[in-house]
Amino acid sequence: MLGVLRIQGALATAGHARLLSARLLASKSTTDMTTNRGESTQSAATEHFDIIIGGGGLVGTTLAAALAKNSTLADKKVLLLEGAPEFRGFNPTGPYQNRVSAINHNSIELFKSIDAWTHIESARYKPHDNFASDVACIIENDLILDAVYARVKEAPNVEILNKARIQCVRLPRDSNSNLSELQLQDGRSFSCDLLIGADGANSVVRKEMNVDVFSLNYDRMGLVATLELGEDACDNSVAWQRFLPNGPVALLPLTDRLSSLVWSTTNEQAKMLQALPPTEFVDALNEAFCRQYPRVELADKAVQALNSLFGHNGSQHQVQYPPRVCGVLDKSRATFPLGFLHASSYVCNGAALVGDAAHRVHPLAGQGVNLGFSDVRFLVESLAAGAYAGFKLGDKQHLIKYERKCLAKNVPIMLGVHGLHTLYATQFSPVVLLRSLGLQLTQNLPPVKNLFMRGAMGQ
Repeated sequence: MLGVLRIQGALATAGHARLLSARLLASKSTTDMTTNRGESTQSAATEHFDIIIGGGGLVGTTLAAALAKNSTLADKKVLLLEGAPEFRGFNPTGPYQNRVSAINHNSIELFKSIDAWTHIESARYKPHDNFASDVACIIENDLILDAVYARVKEAPNVEILNKARIQCVRLPRDSNSNLSELQLQDGRSFSCDLLIGADGANSVVRKEMNVDVFSLNYDRMGLVATLELGEDACDNSVAWQRFLPNGPVALLPLTDRLSSLVWSTTNEQAKMLQALPPTEFVDALNEAFCRQYPRVELADKAVQALNSLFGHNGSQHQVQYPPRVCGVLDKSRATFPLGFLHASSYVCNGAALVGDAAHRVHPLAGQGVNLGFSDVRFLVESLAAGAYAGFKLGDKQHLIKYERKCLAKNVPIMLGVHGLHTLYATQFSPVVLLRSLGLQLTQNLPPVKNLFMRGAMGQ
């Protein structure tokens, strides 16, 4: 509230003064707000920050930690808005959770740069072995959040506000101000030099930026669960994936005897699988990995001819099966919708997008969150370079450099993942022939195979 009241033309009477003072005090008591750093009384007037991050998920929270860690940006006042209640933390001795991510080497380097990797290593994670090098680590999402939140809470320039949902946004083009402004659903208002949308596929920030968005609903759902494996799992250091007629099913190693399931399938089958009794669900999953589906004879003959051309015979390409699943952890099954989304632009004056607010891909290649972490790295680098050169944080002239770096990396990966989903979503014989030859050719050409592997590793 305004701390000074000016009455022009006449002096207020003592009665008026007492009445106005009472109203001011009553109004002030209704504008108190609480952050997770403790309770503090705030003014109802708009509070200003240098950077506001809308969304405190994996990408948004990691961005806040990276901004705080960067020496050039460490003096910038940052507000992290999260719609959920305060994060309860992660218990490394508790049951394994069903939401995990395959983290590539570039993402690991990002965690190391913000001093979060030691926190993750000391808890629990599982390397993914491709028989040559560790392509990725399988890490529970809440463990990642726990590690980056620990860094954010240590940062003196970052404030976290929970239960804070954005109601509306005004960008510099919409007002006479050079600042971005937003209002929360509870009425509180803030302004900033740069507003970063990390608020997911339904981003409020992106909608206000008025950028074109290309999106597809795959009419598919992802089913996740935590699985118990049989004794044939050995050290369980290999991730398994099989493409079924309705979509891919994958096992991601968590421990020697536990794996995380990601099964992409039709909406109807996903709901049916989620509702099955545990024993029937386990049987259906084992059958999905072992069942022999009708084959396209033309494609089989073409693959045999290609293998002969490279001097390989059929015995060198024996079918391998994953460890047998013997159980599913109680209440670990959950579903989520699958789709594709890409914003035509990631930036405008006063705003930028990261993570799912800018792009969304199918989980079959495990690239979604890694692309988000790549956004974090590029954005922090661009903001630091711009601040050092004297640019304003929300200057599109400099933010566009961040967008170009992201597009050069994200678009090829997203098109590749979408192409794989499309290729395996049909049983049309000519398409089956082309995809079979393409995959076998990739297998027989080490340089091409290594190129795809480096892409998966984020290199």
